Amino acid sequence: MIHPDLYKKAVVLDTQEHRDFKIAKPANPWEPTRAVNSILIAAVEFGDVCSDYPILFIDAGKDEDGQAHVAPIAALGVANGENLFVEGNTWRARYIPALIRAYPFGVARAPGDRLLIMIDEGWDGWSRTEGHALFDDQAQASKELEDVKAQLQKIEAEMQRTRLLGDALLEANLLSPMRFDATLTDGQKITVDGFWVVDEKKLAELPDEKVLEFHRKGVLSLINAHQISMRHMQKLAEWRVARTTPA
Repeated sequence: MIHPDLYKKAVVLDTQEHRDFKIAKPANPWEPTRAVNSILIAAVEFGDVCSDYPILFIDAGKDEDGQAHVAPIAALGVANGENLFVEGNTWRARYIPALIRAYPFGVARAPGDRLLIMIDEGWDGWSRTEGHALFDDQAQASKELEDVKAQLQKIEAEMQRTRLLGDALLEANLLSPMRFDATLTDGQKITVDGFWVVDEKKLAELPDEKVLEFHRKGVLSLINAHQISMRHMQKLAEWRVARTTPA
């Protein structure tokens, strides 16, 4: 869950190395996300995310047993290195995905399924003189850090549950690769590919017992949120044209 375009220097939080680190409020909290064009999301976020962002699925690789996995993302842009939701000092949506809200903290899994709390040591919001301390004088986690840890543990638990959603979609063979093509009013063409969506034809052909199973497990409501969210792809294309067109 450590996004390479978001974390400049991701390191494990260390009691001694970061003992005097403090969180100073940055002038623009969204600045680090300007080059992030997508972010992983959890299934529990679908209801909020679908109101503002396209929800897409990407290849999440294979596990140690060779099992393929996919993961849902919120698309933030239509080209590499762009986040169209950052406009000046504002975020152009009501809801902000959990992993972005958690930054500059993150979590990683170590051998033995241990969770490691990570920080972006390259974040410019750190201070050694002012702000909210990560540790107290006895090198114990501060209340602020304990709250962060609880938040990250909750996010990680939801991400693990979300993995089951992706597995269910793969098992039912519901995902198909998709390319988004848009021709805008000024004639400019935009193409976005490399992602997966739920295939409506395959969904309609599901056996009744599988539909009932998906309904009872909440999978159908997540699929509906994903389908609703796709209307935002056109919005992102239009935002990109507006940003790249000279005034």
